[in-house]
Amino acid sequence: MLKLIKVAVAAAAGFAAGILVAPKSGKETRQDIKKKAKQAKSAAKEGSRTVKKSADAASKEVAAFGRSARASADKIAAEAAELGGEARTRARRVGDDAKETAKTVKTDAEKHFKKTSSN
Repeated sequence: MLKLIKVAVAAAAGFAAGILVAPKSGKETRQDIKKKAKQAKSAAKEGSRTVKKSADAASKEVAAFGRSARASADKIAAEAAELGGEARTRARRVGDDAKETAKTVKTDAEKHFKKTSSN
């Protein structure tokens, strides 16, 4: 956008310099200036419309991306919650299995200890 403004200013300055040194009458010079001013105004309006249209399109694209990102984040959060619940369930099972195994090992060790003590 800044580059476009610099180009427009440079073009206007070049045109003004050309008009001022051209060998034309004052009336012709004023008509040329008026004509070029209308053209510049028209170009500025068209540029403004183009910039606005591009900004609107970019805004819509960003909004759509935001909605998509939000939907993805919600999906990931739901999956993470589900996996967390599954991990808790499995950890509880592993803990219960470990307790049962510990009881069995203790019982077997006590039986083995009694056998070796009595011999």
